[in-house]
Amino acid sequence: MMMKFNYPLFTLSLLLTTLLHSTTPTSAATDSPAPSPSSAPTDIIRILKKAGGFTTLIRLLQTTQTSTQINAQLLNSNNGLTLFAPNDNSFSSLKPGFLNSLNDQQKNELIQFHELPSFVSLSNFDTLSNPVRTQAGDDPTRLALNITSSGSQVNLTTGVVNATVGGSVFSDHQLAIYQVDKVLLPRDFFVPKSPPPAPAPEKAKDSKKKSAEGPASADDDTKSSAMSLKDKTGIMFVVAVASVAVATVFSL
Repeated sequence: MMMKFNYPLFTLSLLLTTLLHSTTPTSAATDSPAPSPSSAPTDIIRILKKAGGFTTLIRLLQTTQTSTQINAQLLNSNNGLTLFAPNDNSFSSLKPGFLNSLNDQQKNELIQFHELPSFVSLSNFDTLSNPVRTQAGDDPTRLALNITSSGSQVNLTTGVVNATVGGSVFSDHQLAIYQVDKVLLPRDFFVPKSPPPAPAPEKAKDSKKKSAEGPASADDDTKSSAMSLKDKTGIMFVVAVASVAVATVFSL
């Protein structure tokens, strides 16, 4: 005898099974990793704070707004940047009051003198041509920076101080930061500035004016002489008439 199939009960069971399956998360969905956040832009202040020992350099980078310029350059340029970073001990070895004696422009120049406008790895310093151009400029007499390397040792000279690279602080193939044992002082701070050129003398201006007007002609000289003679004759005539008049008055 065949049993009757209970269609309503089967349908209800199938529906409950489907609902439970759809609301239960699958292991694939549960175990899938969250999307990785995009890498944050380079922040030179954050890097130096993490390294430690660069309080004075950080303060100068912030007060001169050079840190903002560096971060923007790293974000918008493919050349990268190299920074020579004196630590706090290096700054403390400066003459007392030296930093306070610098104006804002000189402080900015001092920081930029520690920057190279491209990424240079520790093994590529021997490929640079001296004097090396810094962000402060390339004046060979006032802003010269010479770099020599032998193996892993890198030496720097400015004409005022000689410094040595003590090691790498940070490198990511875009930004390289190397610790140096001395503050790099440019000769520009110590070489007297050339005085401004003196103004041209007035005689020179008068002679130029006369040259522009042209030399006096011979006719002009003749006319001038004739006029002078005429004036003299008139004066003598007036004097003679006056003398006669005076003599006449006295005779009366």
